[in-house]
Amino acid sequence: MKFSGHESFHCRSLWLKKGYDHLKSGYDFKDDAPILLGVGKNMVSSIRYWVKSFGLVDTESEELKLIADRIFGEDGWDPFLEDEGTLWLLHYWVVTQGYASIYGIIFNELRKRKPLFTTDNFVDLVKELGDNTSESSLRKDFQALTRTYVSKNNDKDLEDSYSGILTELKLVKEHKIGLEIEPIKRPNIPLSILLYCILDNHKDSNSLSFESLYGDNNSVGSVFALSREGLNDLLEGISEEFKDITYSNEAGIREIQFKKKIDSLNTLKEYYEN
Repeated sequence: MKFSGHESFHCRSLWLKKGYDHLKSGYDFKDDAPILLGVGKNMVSSIRYWVKSFGLVDTESEELKLIADRIFGEDGWDPFLEDEGTLWLLHYWVVTQGYASIYGIIFNELRKRKPLFTTDNFVDLVKELGDNTSESSLRKDFQALTRTYVSKNNDKDLEDSYSGILTELKLVKEHKIGLEIEPIKRPNIPLSILLYCILDNHKDSNSLSFESLYGDNNSVGSVFALSREGLNDLLEGISEEFKDITYSNEAGIREIQFKKKIDSLNTLKEYYEN
């Protein structure tokens, strides 16, 4: 598991584009990066951390992935994150990449144990999982996650008030005693985006059970905090929209079936082109 690395900065809305452009221009995150990016040294480290966390680069070589070019390139599908579908994609990536462990832990496990949870609940779970990261680092991670998903008014810095990259999704609610991630219907998730995530997470599968899609780690049901009814509605929508996919419910067993192999990247390409 990996915690910290963001220098206590949550990911701002345009940081991924900023980091992508920097790397695409042939630069790295070393000596001259603060000057080239126009931010402080700690923010450089944070941008570097977030482009890895959201899966835009290989975590070892820091080489840009093809999907980063497709989204953020000069002729990219959505370089300035104007389509909500892209935000759902980014959420899926930050949870499933595993580079920033807190996202997978919270969406796959903690929210299921406690729909309303606190920093202490998160710290206790990480200790239970056998990790010995310092409590202060874990608390900073929790704060960064909160600011990624929850808007906060900041009278001293208005630009910072609504800058969390995933706040528009309204996946996480903040209460006085903690955070809440409620499993509900989410009809605003584009069907093509959901299908991409299913295909990406279950490569080479001809059929998938509803229970697997609902409850497995990194499944769409877990990542997007869907209720059973919400996932069922979305799967029915996919089967209606895509002719090579069927969704059956026979003898009480629900599963989605693929009549032929579907390319996940082409699914995204068609979504953005349309």
